[in-house]
This record gives sequence, C-alpha cells and structure tokens, in this order.
Amino acid sequence: MNDMKKIDGHLHLLQTIAGFNGKGRLNALGQGKAIWDDGTKIKLIPDGWGDHDLTAESFLKVMDANSIDKAVLLQGSLNGYQNYYSYQVVQAYPDRFIGAFAVDPFAQNFMDIVRHHVEDLGFRAIKFEISEGGGIHGYHQGQAFRLDTDSRIGEIFHYLADYPGFTVTVDYGAADQVSHQPEAIKVLAGRYPDLNFVVCHLSFPDADHWEALANTFNQWQPYQNIYTDLSAIQDILGEQSLPFTKSQQAVQMAKDTLGTKRLIWGTDSPWSATFNSYQSLATWLDETGIFTPTELADVYYNNAEKVYFNDKAVRAAKAAANQ
Repeated sequence: MNDMKKIDGHLHLLQTIAGFNGKGRLNALGQGKAIWDDGTKIKLIPDGWGDHDLTAESFLKVMDANSIDKAVLLQGSLNGYQNYYSYQVVQAYPDRFIGAFAVDPFAQNFMDIVRHHVEDLGFRAIKFEISEGGGIHGYHQGQAFRLDTDSRIGEIFHYLADYPGFTVTVDYGAADQVSHQPEAIKVLAGRYPDLNFVVCHLSFPDADHWEALANTFNQWQPYQNIYTDLSAIQDILGEQSLPFTKSQQAVQMAKDTLGTKRLIWGTDSPWSATFNSYQSLATWLDETGIFTPTELADVYYNNAEKVYFNDKAVRAAKAAANQ
C-alpha cells in the first residue's frame, strides 16, 4: 500500500520552541531537546529533523521520504502556538499544508485574535488545546471551564457559526483530567451542525477502561459532524513497538461505532516520532486488517481532505495572501 495517498492529520511545526503549560516555559537545549522551567527535560524533536526547531523545509523531507502528500498544522501548548508561522507555511506551500490557529480565551483581546486569524489570515480551523496535562487547564489553575457552557468559548462559537464548514479541533486530555469533556463535543455538534468537530488522539484511550471509550463513541455516533484523529495513541497506550496491539483495539472500537468516514490518521509529530519512528507511525495501519483498501484510503487521506483541505478552506487561505 505504499502508493496510497496520505495526509498527516496532526502535525506540529516549530519555528521556535515556545512551549508553556503547568511546568512553566519550555526552552530549547539543542539536539532536539528542551527543558521546562521546573527542570523537566524532554526529547521533543527526532534526530536529524532539527536541533532547535522543526521547519516546513525540514519536515517536507520527512514527508517525501514517507510518501506523505499533505499535512495539517495544529497548535498546542507543548510546542507553543505557532499561528503566524503556520500561516506563512501555508502561503509558501499551499499544495502541501493547511493550518489551524489557537487562541487563549483568557486573553483580554481573544476575539480580536480570532477575527484576525479568520478574516485576515484565512484560517478555517481552530485548535482548542485545553488539556490539563499540556494545555489551557494546566496553566489557568482554578479556572476550569467547559466548551459547551463557558461564555467566552460561546462567543467564539457564535462567531464561527457564520462560517459553515469551519473545523474545530479539540485536545481535551485524559479521563482523569478536569479538561476531559467528550459530552461537550456531543452538545456542540448538535448545537452547531454546520461546523466540523475533530477530537484528537481518539479521545485518549485507556486499556484499563475500554467501556468508557465505548461510551464516548456511542455518544458521538449520531452526529455525523464529529470526527476523531488517531494520532499519538501509541504514546497514550504506552506502546513502543509494532504491531501496536492496544492501539489496534482502540481503532477497531472506533470503526465499529463511528465507521471509517470519521477517522483521520495522523502522527502528532514531532514528539510522538521520538517514541516510535515516523515510518512506523506512517505505516502501522497497513497490515492490521482493520480496514479494506477503500476504507484505508478514507482514513489516510479522504477524510482529512474533506475536513481540513476542503474548497472553502483552500480558497480562504489563497485569499489571505500578502498579509
């Protein structure tokens, strides 16, 4: 299946390492390593991809070596928001990348930020990295909020409702975090049927609690505008060698309930590619037998093309040139 078209539906590029979460700021050390303000060190970028950054030019080499046609640029607190760099990358390589922007709703001018990225820079996707472990709930202690009831988030959704087909991507962390809100996605999908909702990381599967994951998928099943990506589930399930048996079980559960038209393959690189090789992440689904070739084409390419690279998103990105 090496000739199958693929879109990496969950990628982070880093013009500058600028992470921030409950551990403070993330500072580059070189050789792909970084250190949080509390002293925690991580290997963020695989060897050979970049010492202090991961640029589009560097990752295009990885994409070409692994026959990846396109990629979706998402934002998160682990790497630091790379909003404007994502805009620049999309403008430079419109046939290879599309992007989502992020905003901290606690910022005083959060709606000005939203409007600027949608109206001036042409984004047609927003990423809410709200997890307690690595997102907004980790650095706004005592200010827990829900996506379906918070007035600030509601103001953003009210604005986005004027853009049918807009995509809302959410990372809400694991089930033991206050940020974990699968029920909110169901509510929002019903409230905004013309928006697309993509939940990252298959809603954080836990091999000790498969029934909880099944309950989440059952809640989402009636809402055709809810999608989920398969990125980083190996990390989450603690798997660092093929054939990723637990990950296969989680994906099979998702397919059985949601079908194959609502699953989006992705890697969550660069960090996830430090635990498993990018080649393994790019090919692990091929021999599982979970999907037929036609279904795999949807998961690898067609679903991300529909959700992220649709005509409205591409036109808006092109219209935002020279900002």
